[in-house]
Amino acid sequence: MHYVNKHPENDPAYKGLSVNQGVDKAPVVNPYRKQKIKRPQYSAMDFVAGILAGDIPMLSQALTLVESSLPDHQAIAQEVIEKCLPHAGKSIRLGITGVPGAGKSTFIEALGMSLVRSGHKLAVLAIDPSSERSKGSILGDKTRMEELSVAKSAFIRPSPSAGSLGGVARKTRESIILCEAAGFDTLFVETVGVGQSETSVHSMVDFFLLIQIPGAGDELQGIKRGIMEMADGIAINKCDGSNVDRAIVAKSQYQTALHLFPPHESGWSPEAITCSSTENNGIDDVWEMVKRYITFIKANDYFDFKRTNQSKYWMYETINEQLKTHFYKNQEIENLLIENEKKVLSNELSSFIAAKNLLDKYFGGMGNSL
Repeated sequence: MHYVNKHPENDPAYKGLSVNQGVDKAPVVNPYRKQKIKRPQYSAMDFVAGILAGDIPMLSQALTLVESSLPDHQAIAQEVIEKCLPHAGKSIRLGITGVPGAGKSTFIEALGMSLVRSGHKLAVLAIDPSSERSKGSILGDKTRMEELSVAKSAFIRPSPSAGSLGGVARKTRESIILCEAAGFDTLFVETVGVGQSETSVHSMVDFFLLIQIPGAGDELQGIKRGIMEMADGIAINKCDGSNVDRAIVAKSQYQTALHLFPPHESGWSPEAITCSSTENNGIDDVWEMVKRYITFIKANDYFDFKRTNQSKYWMYETINEQLKTHFYKNQEIENLLIENEKKVLSNELSSFIAAKNLLDKYFGGMGNSL
């Protein structure tokens, strides 16, 4: 009668009925699923050796450590940067910015492919906009630069902004050092768009290129004077089809505007050039302009002067950033911030007095000397 407990339908009394035993319950864990392989833990010297050998996967992992906020990762990253520093500094650094829709990614791919074909090794560091909700990065540049992203002599690395411009700019500066140590002789640093990030990018590149488009209304409207003054050259993109005449007019207007600004400290006179990224016209002219500029500033020693000043600038920027981070992560300050914020909102304290009280507490009385 053992069948009764399992399947009573198999009792001889039920003629013509039978139920198969079935199969055993499937295991919860898929036996065919591959076990996750743990990544090997590399030392700082392993990373340095890989980077100097031009190992791209090793470079990518080192850049991930640079972007990480974990103390352990940062300790290794800083050691790697320090050991790679003597091997850096031999590239041409080009900063690229422009209004949204100016065709920066298309321009970078066109110029980048031209350089790769002529034997250059190119690294593209793009400050990629992040979601304010998830902090995730859209990584749009890799999807738009289809040809360049698979070129053997090119390396594209988007850095998610994650709402922290200062931190991203510092990490981009450190990424430049690692890419140069890996043998890349040309670096592009692309920004999100016209805004605050341009000042940071300008302080880490040799040539600052502003990309504009013709036929968008008043050619000079909406362009911050500071951006125009920083530009070492302007590329008027999308000079093709019905845009050609407008591009020529825009070139004349920009060239006139550039001459109205105070002369550059380098002695260089910025130029405006028309080009078309889609038709690949004028792209080489832009690169020739960059090379003329580099030759010019190397001849008058401004090249070394600028790089030295940039290193000093980033030392102070790093100090400012670290002080700010340390201040807000101080447990005592965190509690006092909430109390002082309530007093400011209820008009018991002014914003300035509250800030001074917090700084006095943080510096242990040194705030009086601020």
